[in-house]
Amino acid sequence: MKRLLAGFLAALMLPSSALAQSADEAAFRALYKELVETNTTFSVGDCTLLADKIATRFKAAGFPDSNLIPFSTPEWPKSGGLIVNYPGTDRNAKAILLLAHLDVVEAKREDWTRDPFTLIEEGGYFYGRGTHDDKSQVAIWVDSLIRYRQEGFKPRRTIKLALTCGEESSVPFNGASWLMANKRELMDAEFALNEGAWGQLDEQGNRVALLVEAGEKTSQNFSLEVINIGGHSSVPLPDNAIYHLTDAIRAIRGHQFPVQINDANSAYLSRMAKITGGAQGAAMAGLAANPMDSKAAALLSKIPTLNAMLRTTCVATQVNAGHAPNALPQRATAIVNCRIFPGVSRDAVRQTLIDLIADPAVTVTRLKVARTEGDEPPPPLTRKIMGPIEKVAGEIWPGVPVVPVLQAAATDGRALSAGGIPTYGVSGLFFQADLGNIHGLNERVGVTSLFEGREFLYRLVKLYANQQN
Repeated sequence: MKRLLAGFLAALMLPSSALAQSADEAAFRALYKELVETNTTFSVGDCTLLADKIATRFKAAGFPDSNLIPFSTPEWPKSGGLIVNYPGTDRNAKAILLLAHLDVVEAKREDWTRDPFTLIEEGGYFYGRGTHDDKSQVAIWVDSLIRYRQEGFKPRRTIKLALTCGEESSVPFNGASWLMANKRELMDAEFALNEGAWGQLDEQGNRVALLVEAGEKTSQNFSLEVINIGGHSSVPLPDNAIYHLTDAIRAIRGHQFPVQINDANSAYLSRMAKITGGAQGAAMAGLAANPMDSKAAALLSKIPTLNAMLRTTCVATQVNAGHAPNALPQRATAIVNCRIFPGVSRDAVRQTLIDLIADPAVTVTRLKVARTEGDEPPPPLTRKIMGPIEKVAGEIWPGVPVVPVLQAAATDGRALSAGGIPTYGVSGLFFQADLGNIHGLNERVGVTSLFEGREFLYRLVKLYANQQN
């Protein structure tokens, strides 16, 4: 009893700000837990359900129904989302848009060390599917708007939040693209903030740089297919569908697309060269100065993250073949996922694959994508955009440089960019080279990193929201 009384008295002696911060952190943890533990995979999950849960939280925080706009389609009832409006005071000021996706990559319990849909805090990390991609950003955006409401914050610009579904799957529905095509007025903004970039940690866990996405590659799947009459396995034939497919995949595996340099990856190479140092740093500086420096390109191409930033890449990701263990295969197929450098057309990459394979038995088909297609120019990195990022980053992480980067992956930002809304990737979360095993087993994010990213984006959006023209 004495211990309980002492604890109660000690709590009373804490500054009110500390008590508020503790309650504030608890609310964020509860939100984050609900997000991660609501399954939003395409196979069995439900984005619409999660959007409804988030809307309930906004209503509890005092947001009127008129500022909450749920959306879905009859064809894809579980792929819905939510638009939230936080009105500004200046009707003439263009809005800013916050974007994040609710869906996550598939995760099989039998493969994971921990249940992927139970948020687990262990050893300084949060584990679970979506803890990084992208429910960390969803949680921060939702939490920030609720905090603004609780504080009575009155921004000059309207702040819009779009929570969508379909970013991680190949189904023909993508929430961001659907909104841009069918509800463009809900998305209208001067610019948008999205996932797509993070902070870099070295092997010792020291912060190296805060990245800002200044453009991204295009994701395009191609199907390789071989059809054969088959036969009995006791009479092998050289004309085997699996052999044709294997040779095709081997040809693609051995090919490197040419190095390409644009403003985004050039800025990254030149700014990170001094930080990296050594032979790698010298090669980065050399390639930024001279895109024809073959020795520098060869060295940097051995580093997977840099190689992906320098060129178009294609990799086999799925294979399916045969219909019985005692029969020659009648069909063999593979999916090759290509990440295409800005300015390179999908059809040109398809033709390259056809030329590499050089086998008429293999059909190469460009698969339909749900996300808006197009070759969008990188968004301009003006002082209006970079200034607030550098200011807040300098306050939270003094001395850590802010560096533009070309994102090797693709995000829903492409749909916005294609519709004329410049979109920038920035999160404030820091990761080592494995990026928290994003899309892989035992996905994780550092607890400290998540809360620092939360504070970074909370401050950053406030600056943008009060920014003058």
